[in-house]
Amino acid sequence: MQESSKLLRENIYTWPNLLTLSRIVACPILGYTIVKGDFVSATSLLVYAGLTDLVDGFLARRYNMRSVLGTILDPAADKTLMTTLTVTLAVKGMLPVPLAVIILGRDVALSLSAFYIRYTSLPPPKTWARYWDFSLPSAEVRPTDISKYNTALQLLLMGTTTISPLLSSDISLFLQGLQWVVATTTVWSGLSYIFSKDAVRIISQRRKRRKGPSDDDVSH
Repeated sequence: MQESSKLLRENIYTWPNLLTLSRIVACPILGYTIVKGDFVSATSLLVYAGLTDLVDGFLARRYNMRSVLGTILDPAADKTLMTTLTVTLAVKGMLPVPLAVIILGRDVALSLSAFYIRYTSLPPPKTWARYWDFSLPSAEVRPTDISKYNTALQLLLMGTTTISPLLSSDISLFLQGLQWVVATTTVWSGLSYIFSKDAVRIISQRRKRRKGPSDDDVSH
């Protein structure tokens, strides 16, 4: 009992995490509207996803609501959104299948890696309940620079492709060029996680014990 009380825990019930979860919940609805050809509703949901992404980031920084779960949920929401858009746009014939395979293949590989890292970094005992207890953080994923650019470019491509049926002008050449750029950055960003030493940080599960006044000088 005393041993478990020393484990690092954090509050995961925050507004930023709630907003992030709402983006994930909205993704199936977004996919349905695209498949049905309702691009007005799809565009509205994309705007909602973009706004909540900005707001949850602002709240986390401004009101010190950051959490390790947030570092997992936020990219998970982005990937859920990206996967939904990639699959449904490819099904509608608006996105090349080879590009969809590249995007989804990278995300699947990173997801499997995340599950493995969570397991190996979780302090003993390694139980199923503790594995899914996200108030018990064990590792933090830090996006690489190229990954941030890639996410922005992917969202630009998916968003522009989604709203393209609503535009009066033909932007097919622009989309084709952007597709090649996204294919390149997707492969590049996937490799960056393999070779970067700072992409994953294992979190110490031991709380620091105060040994005296000198501990006040330590930054947290």
